[in-house]
Amino acid sequence: MLPLAVVTAMATLVFWFPLSALWHQQSEIDTTAAQISAIKQQDQSLTLQAKSVSSKAAATLLARAQYQLVAPGQSLIQVLPGDGSGKVSQSTGDPGLQPLVSPSSVSSLASSGAVPQTKKHGLLNGFAARFVRTLEFWR
Repeated sequence: MLPLAVVTAMATLVFWFPLSALWHQQSEIDTTAAQISAIKQQDQSLTLQAKSVSSKAAATLLARAQYQLVAPGQSLIQVLPGDGSGKVSQSTGDPGLQPLVSPSSVSSLASSGAVPQTKKHGLLNGFAARFVRTLEFWR
């Protein structure tokens, strides 16, 4: 029994450990080779892209289309869409389409007088005055 256990242990040490390491190394090599081929494809694509933009005319078209740049002495004019009736309107008329007001700018609205002021009740003081002011939102 002992000689069979020694032979099995030796076979395990000789075959299992080196083969396992070689198998893991081969899978890492395959993964790295796939990454290298993907990078080579990206390099070829970028090289073709660089060749297509290398002329002065192509660079000028790219500058005008993507970055709104113009040649010296020229002016850039952007025409904004109108409301369909030929007139350019600053507002759409629908307050629901206007952008929301941020909470930090509410203080500037209050100082400009845009927030309605509550009426002062001269006859009511203390709790009764506060109670009436809280019910004024119904008006």
